[in-house]
Amino acid sequence: MQAPVQLLSASLQNLGRLVLIRLLVLAAQAGSVGFAWWSDRLPLPWTELGITLGVSGLLSIFTALRLRASWPVTELEYAVQLGCDLVIHSVLLYYTGGSSNPFVSYYLVPLTIAAATLPWLHTLTLAGLALASYTLLLVWSHPLDLPAGPQESLLVYGMWLSFALAAALVTFFVAKMAEELRRQEQLRAQRREEGMRDQQLLAVATQAAGAAHELGTPLSTMSVLLKELRQENRDQPALQEDLALLQEQVKLCKETLQQLVRAAEAERRQSVSEQTAREWLEAVLQRWHLMRPEATYRYQCVGVGTPPRLMPPTDLSQALLNLLNNAADACPDQLDIRLDWDAREICLSIRDHGVGVPLAIAEQLGKPFFTTKGKGKGFGLGLFLSQASVTRVGGTVKLYNHEEGGTLTELRLPRNYGVA
Repeated sequence: MQAPVQLLSASLQNLGRLVLIRLLVLAAQAGSVGFAWWSDRLPLPWTELGITLGVSGLLSIFTALRLRASWPVTELEYAVQLGCDLVIHSVLLYYTGGSSNPFVSYYLVPLTIAAATLPWLHTLTLAGLALASYTLLLVWSHPLDLPAGPQESLLVYGMWLSFALAAALVTFFVAKMAEELRRQEQLRAQRREEGMRDQQLLAVATQAAGAAHELGTPLSTMSVLLKELRQENRDQPALQEDLALLQEQVKLCKETLQQLVRAAEAERRQSVSEQTAREWLEAVLQRWHLMRPEATYRYQCVGVGTPPRLMPPTDLSQALLNLLNNAADACPDQLDIRLDWDAREICLSIRDHGVGVPLAIAEQLGKPFFTTKGKGKGFGLGLFLSQASVTRVGGTVKLYNHEEGGTLTELRLPRNYGVA
């Protein structure tokens, strides 16, 4: 049965840290053996130690090359890597005094790493391997013939060095693992939030599609009846004006539904043209002003240099229209609209002179079906859909209470969005 696959990013990072630890330990071991050989104080089997250290170096090189491969790291592979470290360490201990070597405590480092990263079954297997190796070293090892004085001195300093090395490696790895776990938990929470938002969007989109489909027939019926009523009441000018107005409103509803279909088709075909941020904003403002002729505004482009280019999808333009409508609903007079950009993002701010955002409900803004416009004046979907559309392209929408009164809405988009 194939071993379960870990999260790709976490497992690769853990294996990379293991290679780093292995190289640090290998450098310390090679330095100690080299110093002992140069000083000629310890009678050690230099050939066997050199071969063992060479195998550890080759394993490190092989693992480093393996990290460049595209296939994921499995829990079994990671456990085998830790097992190889335990075996290499046991061989080195065998040729350097066995269980009497103060570096025997290094067994705890791979076991700590295993307990922090692997399931209990793999950790239990590695613990059994370490215990079996330690037990064999108690009765079977290459003895060291040292005088009593140097032996005690080497034992004391070796124990200190072993503790310092094990403590440093365990602290390094556990700290990095804790940081990685926090990052993974944050990513999971973000994905859960995105999943909930996508479910809400799907529910709203499903209801909107059903409503659009159902409204087509009644609107056509109303259009026919209004036409007949106008023909039957030609001698009543006042009624003719009201019927003409109703007919225009029905026509506007039908055109809105048709526009929804055209927008969806354009999104499906990806027929979005590249343009500058300034051209996009001015086109949306022109369209919005036709929808809300009663609103007055001042538009400023304060960005320095050439305006960034982007390919805004249809729903992003609709999101901007929703934000403009929200500002006009709060106060349609003297809206302040500004466009700015820097090396990383595009910033569009809309400031109205309304009553601002009540602090008691500030956290509820942006949730579906929550509105501050009063009963019968809104569905509570405009800001929710706007935030969803902007987030989908990597941007953000935030509302603030302006220090001089009113609400400041900031829409930020990544620079050159959608431009190859």
